[in-house]
Parts: sequence; structure tokens; C-alpha cells
Amino acid sequence: MKSTGMTRPLDALGRIVIPKEMRISMDYNVGDPVEIFVDEETGVLALRKYTGVTCKMCGSTEQLTYFRDSFICGECIESLKNGTNFSPMIRPAKSTLATRDRSDREPKRLRRSTQQMLNSLKELMHKHPNAAQHEYAKILEVSQARISQLKKML
Repeated sequence: MKSTGMTRPLDALGRIVIPKEMRISMDYNVGDPVEIFVDEETGVLALRKYTGVTCKMCGSTEQLTYFRDSFICGECIESLKNGTNFSPMIRPAKSTLATRDRSDREPKRLRRSTQQMLNSLKELMHKHPNAAQHEYAKILEVSQARISQLKKML
């Protein structure tokens, strides 16, 4: 197990937020079930993505065989042996909660530097001096909070 040397506070409900970078590197998505393990002797709390007792390839619960940290059903084993009906991703990812599906959205835009944002905001404020922060935010495609931060820097 790798220690990252990071501390996270508990909120009022006893929850811990796992940083986005860690969730991405560990392939944890919104709604993924997580197993929690506690070692009372060493005081270690460990998290692991819950896989469940289903075939990793098709999701079946029949004739399961445990192979390399995963369950595979007899039908998928036969398909692999024969080389039939095999593709790298047979079943779509299932989720019990809403997940971020970016397939129908625009590609993620590149972030602009603070200096570029300040310059854009200055120009915008000269063109539209009576506009509200939320209007500047909409035009610059940032949050109203970001506009507030930028205005403090001016």
C-alpha cells in the first residue's frame, strides 16, 4: 500500500473527500461502490473499489470462476478459448447513480491563465461597465466566484 502523506478532514457527518487526482488515478467514478477495510492493530483504513460477484466481462452471475482478482462466467471463458464474440469491452459500464457522461457534450475547453482572464475581464468591464458579475461570468465561461477573485486582483 502506498502512503501519499496527505491528510483530509472529516466533515460534520463523518465523511472524507477523496481528491479528484486520486479518484482519477484509481479509476473511481461517481456512484462506484467502495469497500472499506479497517486494521485496528495498525490503525489503517483502506478503500477498494467493490467489484461484486458477477462476471467481469458480461455481468452474469451463473457458472463463475475466480481468475486474477475477477470473476469470469463459463460462457465468457468458452468465448475466449474459441476466440468468438470477443471484444475488449463486452458490457457497458453500469452505475447505480448518475455518472458524468461527456459523450454528448463539447470537448473540455482549455484553461486560460490568470493574466489572460484579467485582461479579458478588463476589456469586458470597459465595454459593459454596468453588467453584473454573473453576466461577466457567462460571457467569459467561468463561475461568478472566479469573476469575484479576478476583480480583487484588479
